[in-house]
Amino acid sequence: MWELIARRVLLALSVLLATFLGYLLVRNADSVSNSRPIAPESIEQADAKIVEFIFTQSKGDVVQWQVQAKQARLFERDKRAVLRDVALTFYGTGGDEVTVHGEEGTLDTATKNFRLANRQTPIVVETRSGYTIYTNHLVWTDQAREIRTEDPVRMVGHGLEVRGQGLLGRMESEEFEVLQDVHVELAPSS
Repeated sequence: MWELIARRVLLALSVLLATFLGYLLVRNADSVSNSRPIAPESIEQADAKIVEFIFTQSKGDVVQWQVQAKQARLFERDKRAVLRDVALTFYGTGGDEVTVHGEEGTLDTATKNFRLANRQTPIVVETRSGYTIYTNHLVWTDQAREIRTEDPVRMVGHGLEVRGQGLLGRMESEEFEVLQDVHVELAPSS
């Protein structure tokens, strides 16, 4: 008798749990589709289109960085700006500037993180200390104040050429680390 009651209770709990999981799958299926990157065909559905877009990030009265783009398409629901022909300028504490150019980019207007990418020619980062970094993709994390890529990287300067996979750069201290498969060559002196 007890076995029969226990089986029915377990069966009822299983059905209830399966129903709840089905509900969660249906409910979250819509939110997953909203988190996908913006497809090129949906660009026309932007909330706003801006020519000569400028976005400045400051702390108090000090400008930390500025993004300029020839064109921006804003998607308020996704808290995202899709940018074309982008110039990103980082401002140092001593008045120094580092400017990076990219063909396209994405700015998360909530977190102030962004991605910068080139399809054909590499992105060029010229540091104040005399190094030049080449890669096709960069990600800026505003809270950590770091740039990062998982793509191939080439650094040239001070008689060295460093190649590898991935980069982590701290902009304030101007420390850059090639993450994997690092190859260093001495450049010939001229």
